[in-house]
Amino acid sequence: MIRFLLKGLLRDRSRSLFPVITVIAGVVLTVLVYCWVRGTENDLIKANANFNTGHVKIMSRAYSQQADQIPNDLAFIGVNELKKDLETKYPAMFWTARIRFGGLLDIPDTSGQTRIQAPVTGLAVDLLSQNAPDRGLLRLEKSLVSGSYPRHPDEILISDELARRLGIHIGETATLITATMYGSMTTVNLIVCGTIRFGISAMDRGAVIAELKIIQQALDMEDAAGEILGFYTDQIYHQENAVEITRTFNRIYQQNPDEFSPMMVTLRDQSGLGQVLDMASSLSAVLIGIFVVVMSIVLWNAGLMGSIRRYGEIGVRLAIGEDKGHLYRSIVGESLLIGFFGSVIGTSIGLAMSYYLQIKGIDISAMLKNSSMVISDVLRAQVTPVSFLIGFIPGLLATFLGTSVAGIGIYKRQTAQLSKELEA
Repeated sequence: MIRFLLKGLLRDRSRSLFPVITVIAGVVLTVLVYCWVRGTENDLIKANANFNTGHVKIMSRAYSQQADQIPNDLAFIGVNELKKDLETKYPAMFWTARIRFGGLLDIPDTSGQTRIQAPVTGLAVDLLSQNAPDRGLLRLEKSLVSGSYPRHPDEILISDELARRLGIHIGETATLITATMYGSMTTVNLIVCGTIRFGISAMDRGAVIAELKIIQQALDMEDAAGEILGFYTDQIYHQENAVEITRTFNRIYQQNPDEFSPMMVTLRDQSGLGQVLDMASSLSAVLIGIFVVVMSIVLWNAGLMGSIRRYGEIGVRLAIGEDKGHLYRSIVGESLLIGFFGSVIGTSIGLAMSYYLQIKGIDISAMLKNSSMVISDVLRAQVTPVSFLIGFIPGLLATFLGTSVAGIGIYKRQTAQLSKELEA
């Protein structure tokens, strides 16, 4: 039966060409949009996790309530002991302490007087330990534009854009003017050893990356840190497991009235990321639903036009005794064949376009000049195993729905009128 229907479609292209083109167009758009949304979602998770939230984050209760203001006076004390405890209890994760700080970067002239100043956003991480995780998480060596990776505690990396704007050269001394954990002003002299470009506008405008230990000394934060970030060893965010770990950890300190006791939050509970990620997933589902509806309407109209053109053929088949149900099923079977071949071709084209966008991406840096969102300047699609199947949902469902509705007219044909129709 399938071979019979296939031959009919191949021999009469007017019955298959337009529906196949419609299915191909819809499937290509579905696959492309799905891969694009998945790529954007993955980039958002990865960038925010590596630079800001971790897969989970530990802060003091007081710090968490004002985290956007970087309140280092509310930082958690006893970092080393807590990290050892975390490594024992959660071996599937690794942990790194960080300090966020703001201040002025003062660049002196040859006489030691201020040549230029600029506000900066700093991030103190472990740069010099042999197995320092932040080295890979922040892609520091890959992001180097000029200079070299820090080899001494007093060496820093600054964003390339900031260096060009202030006219800073490699090897120059810069004075960081900031506030200690206890609110007093402090200064520390640092050497610019390299410039970096992360490809994230929010970081590239004025970021300073410094060694954790020297910032702890400068800010009077010995054995203290604003944040302890946890990452899964496979570098993949596991939402359900992260929620379970967070509940277990917070339950231990739930009865502790001290506002400086630690608390843990997941990636989705920070910076409104939960809402953003839910919106991205909903957007993908809505767009696929729209394509199904639109394609169904188009294919329904195509089915009605085909029924009118094949009016005589359907009449003959009914006149010679073919059952209406069998005729209806054969037409639906034709549509499913059209949907299948259209989906295969459309998925192939969509995957090819998505893979190109995964490699090349689209530069949206012009849209992020004043944005504080932690997301890459180049958005890329992501081809996943689901991408190979997602196009078959609208491809098969739309053709089935469209033809099913259009084919109902078969049951409205009156056998008593067939003789007059055939005479005409």
